[in-house]
Amino acid sequence: MFDEQLIVIGTGIRTVGQMTMESVGWIKRADKVLYIVSDPIAEELIKSLNPDGAESLFHLYGENKPRIQTYHEMIELALGYVRGGKRVCMAAYGHPGVFAYPTHESVRRARAEGFKARMLPGVSAEDCMFADLNFDPAMAGCQSYEATDFLVNGRQIDNTSNVILWQIGVLGDTTFKARAYDIKGMPQLLQKLYRYYSPYHDVYVYEAPIFPGVEPVIRKVPLYMLPQAGVSAISTLYIPPSAPTRSDLATVQAIGLA
Repeated sequence: MFDEQLIVIGTGIRTVGQMTMESVGWIKRADKVLYIVSDPIAEELIKSLNPDGAESLFHLYGENKPRIQTYHEMIELALGYVRGGKRVCMAAYGHPGVFAYPTHESVRRARAEGFKARMLPGVSAEDCMFADLNFDPAMAGCQSYEATDFLVNGRQIDNTSNVILWQIGVLGDTTFKARAYDIKGMPQLLQKLYRYYSPYHDVYVYEAPIFPGVEPVIRKVPLYMLPQAGVSAISTLYIPPSAPTRSDLATVQAIGLA
């Protein structure tokens, strides 16, 4: 244990209470801790666990700078330390493998260059959503898409299942914004969703809480009111099923369930 040269960990959405003991151990033992987190509590915790090696990656972002450019800079910085013989811990908020291209790509490239690299699981916004909205993804199934990907890549919906659309607050924008994003694809998103749902079907705008004692943001609105629902850069859209599951009776009988 602790012999990896690159370890990628997650701090959880709410760092206090959600960062695992395994992740804490890696932060303490790393020569460098490169972190990108969403709140000052998480940052202070990381600095306290490794005061000499902690280094924020946030400075790599720039207003209107393509996010993919920033991501590649993060990857190169991490691998530069690994190539220099340092044990590197890369810490990302939430689950380090969910909506986190730099973490996955850093592990892939490190392994391709012959270094030992591993990713540890963490608590994601999806995990928080299942608890806060009180639905089980195994009941009726669950489809999950990044919102821009859903809109532009011909993705299809089964409206008998639960549906999650991530990053609806940055819909159609590939750059970084320090404040509000221009959600220019919202009209097109609504038109696509109307193929599957009534404009009056209730949906939920959700934001997981990042501080202890803070309640989640849960806004229930009819679909047509989504543009007025106060969507932010961290908002996720949850759409409950709008139709009952349709059983294949021949298969039900063939496997003895009827």
